[in-house]
Amino acid sequence: MIDLLKIEGPEFLKDLKIDELNELSQEVRSFIIDKVSKTGGHLSSNLGVVELTIAVHKVFSSPKDKIIFDVGHQAYTHKILTGRAKDFDKLRKLDGLSGYLKREESIHDVWEAGHSSTAIAALAGFEYAKSMDHLSHKVVAVVGDGSLNSGLSFEALNFLGHKPGLSPIIILNDNEMSISKNVGTLAKLLNSMRSSKPYVKATKSGRKFPKIFHELKVRIGNMLRGFAKNMTIFDEFGLQYYGPIDGHDFKTLLKYLTLVKNSKQPCVLHVITKKGKGYSPAENDVEGSWHGVSSFDIQTGLPLVKNKENLHSWSNIISDYILKYTKTHKDFRIIIPAMINGSGLREVQHQFPNQIIDVGICESFAVCFSGALAINNKQVFVPIYSSFLQRAYDQVSHDVARQDLHVVFGIDRSGLVGDDGETHQGIYDIAYLRHIPNMEIIQPKDPIEAFQLLDYAFNVSSHPVAIRYSRSKLVFEFQDHYTYSEIKYPSWEQLTFDGTINLITYGDNVLRMKQLIESEKLSINLYNARFIKPMDEKILISILSNELPIFVLEDVTVVSGLGSAILEYAQSKNLLCNQLSILGLPDQFIEQGSLEELYLKYELDNITLIKLFKKNSQK
Repeated sequence: MIDLLKIEGPEFLKDLKIDELNELSQEVRSFIIDKVSKTGGHLSSNLGVVELTIAVHKVFSSPKDKIIFDVGHQAYTHKILTGRAKDFDKLRKLDGLSGYLKREESIHDVWEAGHSSTAIAALAGFEYAKSMDHLSHKVVAVVGDGSLNSGLSFEALNFLGHKPGLSPIIILNDNEMSISKNVGTLAKLLNSMRSSKPYVKATKSGRKFPKIFHELKVRIGNMLRGFAKNMTIFDEFGLQYYGPIDGHDFKTLLKYLTLVKNSKQPCVLHVITKKGKGYSPAENDVEGSWHGVSSFDIQTGLPLVKNKENLHSWSNIISDYILKYTKTHKDFRIIIPAMINGSGLREVQHQFPNQIIDVGICESFAVCFSGALAINNKQVFVPIYSSFLQRAYDQVSHDVARQDLHVVFGIDRSGLVGDDGETHQGIYDIAYLRHIPNMEIIQPKDPIEAFQLLDYAFNVSSHPVAIRYSRSKLVFEFQDHYTYSEIKYPSWEQLTFDGTINLITYGDNVLRMKQLIESEKLSINLYNARFIKPMDEKILISILSNELPIFVLEDVTVVSGLGSAILEYAQSKNLLCNQLSILGLPDQFIEQGSLEELYLKYELDNITLIKLFKKNSQK
């Protein structure tokens, strides 16, 4: 039995036999289940690639050979094999082990990614640099089948297949799911490729051919495959295709990995794996519930921390409105890039499958497609995580905002998200949206205000609107009907009065600050800036003119946030003052950690703010 905690690098795999590899895979799988049950993390994707990752490290020699993982959240086995098992107790914790690949963690982590579909493009860059330096090592990309929907993957395949002198290796990890079930024509093509034909054995049997006959062999093989109607999309791109093979059988894996390693041509090895393998709740999950998990009881599969009664995520609160809106608007469409479960829209899909369109991991297409629907007088809602929407920046700016099309964006996971770290913190969307003409940005303080703002977004505004909401949870009782007033134009609201400090904030921080003001009896005028763009100029002018200290609190980067917008406005109206302070996150990528830990580290926690406000209160 191998002590995983004592592994320093993958070299030990070279001497292991098949039965030892099988034993190791069981140890690794049990280790991952045990650790993730305590820390939370990405479970299903990691359980599915245990044998594949072990086999890759046995056949190839990292770090000389470069192994690139698409996304990175399937790399727990890779981390274990490269000497980081001892650090798993602090997985996804502040100053602990990242849930993704991290170059500063290990020389074996050669590429970082928290978003899918970058691996083949990175592979192309690594492979081309290798050819420039006349080196002979191998470059391998492990790519999920859901990632192939992305335009970036297609662009990279187009480059690689017909660029002479390159021999990249793409391992297609096919579990028929990305986070949830894959959609689209490519998914159907992959399904048709999963049944091997006799001719594959004939043309891919590994028989030795003289070099002079190699090109003839390839042409004849492709011709036979064409007659058999089994030409793959990879063949069309000019890559040699092998598979599909069993991704949990070491004998087969080692055979084919060695085959592609020795090839001088660009290769694709199609490997079939079972997402969640080894843990039945994850294996049987078809909705993506076990993709990313909080701590849980291994025996029951139930979360260790039980939610309070009526405690709901912002995603589910927004989806409650969307479900009701869908019922009464037949031409309403929801366009979503592969995140139905994460965005809380599973019930909408169940009740109205024709009104929600999952386009796969294709954010750019989702936005452009939505713009075209809007120009044809269709109401559209596009829920996308904050850190994913940035992948469609050009479409938001060029295709939607420039044409002033009425698309409503739901910016889920806005603000700090915590444990997923740098690649997922939603702290840049205000900065990359605020400067785009025609774009409106709003964020509610509570569920009722969310419904008010959504009414505004769909039925009052004629511009593109982005409604932000965080990853946090709050107590709320769902009802069949809600009573609230209409928001007819962009406006802020003042919540506390007669203070000696002006505090402007929005979103979750509004109620946090209101509770703080009441509990500490702070002398603060609290303003809810629910319209980040356009701002309420009437209220803002009064704030800038009353000569009290002004604080703008936001859990986004201080660069180009609401505070920056207020400073720009003050300058344009000759109302600049020396008493305006922006409290936000620094101009850097923010690491993983709990919300409380990150607030404390960046001095946005309650205790620090109380001291600051009291110090600046005017008597």
